[in-house]
Amino acid sequence: METSSLVTSSNKEDRNIMALIQAGGILFGFLPALIVYLIKKDGDNQWLITESKEALNFQITILLAYIVASVLSALLIGIFIFPLVFLFNLVFCIIAALKSSRGEGYRYPLTLRLLS
Repeated sequence: METSSLVTSSNKEDRNIMALIQAGGILFGFLPALIVYLIKKDGDNQWLITESKEALNFQITILLAYIVASVLSALLIGIFIFPLVFLFNLVFCIIAALKSSRGEGYRYPLTLRLLS
């Protein structure tokens, strides 16, 4: 688990928004991160842009893992992969939400960096 120390935020509102986005990934997938990224991408808040991109990349990776698990369900292997992907998402979204609430950057492990 790597923590990005380059960009931090001292703005409480930004920290709360980002913590909600990170936690929202558990229930709503990539939608909270996508919405904030699209709204803020042309703004000047580099921390919020960077962290929403990171959350979006992670949630897209999780979505791809669910798709692979669905395909592998035909071989009965996917049935065991679904709970692992869910737990992976749950644990790392909680860690990211806690880091975001403190204004720290967070880089998810095993994530495809589709947006750079």
